[in-house]
Amino acid sequence: MTDLQTSLIVIGGVIVAGVIGYNKWHEHRAKKNVERAFSSEPDDVLMTPTAYQPSATSVEPEVTAVPAQVASDERHEPVFSEQEFVLPEESPDLPVAEAATASEAAATSASLPVDAKIDCVIPLSFEGVVKGEKLLPLIQALNHVGNKPVHFMGYVEAEGWQPISPAGTYRELQAGVQLANRSGALNELEYSEMVMRLRHIADEIGAEPGIPDMPRVMVDAKTLRQFVIDHDVKLGINVRSNGAPWAIGTLLTALERQGFDVRPDGRFAMLDAEGTPLFTLTTNETVAAEHTPRLTLLLDVPRVAPGQNGFDAMIDCARTLVKRLDGTIVDDSDQRLTDEVLQDIASQVNAFYDDMELAGIAAGSVRARRLFI
Repeated sequence: MTDLQTSLIVIGGVIVAGVIGYNKWHEHRAKKNVERAFSSEPDDVLMTPTAYQPSATSVEPEVTAVPAQVASDERHEPVFSEQEFVLPEESPDLPVAEAATASEAAATSASLPVDAKIDCVIPLSFEGVVKGEKLLPLIQALNHVGNKPVHFMGYVEAEGWQPISPAGTYRELQAGVQLANRSGALNELEYSEMVMRLRHIADEIGAEPGIPDMPRVMVDAKTLRQFVIDHDVKLGINVRSNGAPWAIGTLLTALERQGFDVRPDGRFAMLDAEGTPLFTLTTNETVAAEHTPRLTLLLDVPRVAPGQNGFDAMIDCARTLVKRLDGTIVDDSDQRLTDEVLQDIASQVNAFYDDMELAGIAAGSVRARRLFI
């Protein structure tokens, strides 16, 4: 090896070591910046605990074993819990600010875009007022972080909290990022992105955001995620042919006449009078298949309100198909579902609805439809 080769190797090693060292320093600096951004020092007015609505203390939920933790495209035989699961409420021991009336009460309303029951609420205060026409271009770009939706609302004098409209004039804002859904809980990366992008919006309108403490937000997100897991129930029943498999071409026409709405994914949806899905039906076969021996009807329980009578409608539809197609109602194990079994399941569905109502997230409500998606 010549002196030139040795020198080049040494120089190369020095350059590589320098690059590695620079990257480590840059990562350390970025980490410190994030830690400072989400610190909970008491003298930082942007990090006061009162800025966050859902719960003021860490709550470890008492988890009930419910064998209905299924993915969005799966079905499961129903077994419901008799134990109540209640989401954490705000602690009565905390001091209540004198101004904690209209704005905080409005933030808990499920009819508004920002819902403190399922969102991490971040207030933005500013001097004077801001026009909706200025706000909309800024907030429309922030509608999701990861797969968690983001919503905004503004406070209007004499009208209270309202969705943002171009003609509106707002004295303060609230942003809400959803804490959980079927895909998972809000995580640190998604929350960091939310805060970073919200600070940019705040800078554009001269606002001060009240950023909640990250560890507390993560606890609330995991608590709500556990609720979603425990109540993610989909009831499936099957209509099995008593003879030869049905021809799918003929079957599809019959199902359309039965009142099913054809979906792009190949499923059929039965809608109520308002056009809201009650339950779906699938042939359990690929698009290219010509025959099927079984149809599956599926009820997404938390997304259907008790008043829609989704389970009863699904059973009535299955019985009609049994008569017209010469079939039998069976479960996933091919065991016949008698009228007594179906009646028992209906009772369990009603108890499940009561459980969700007690938790403040009624089945079929806007809250439930946002969570179970």
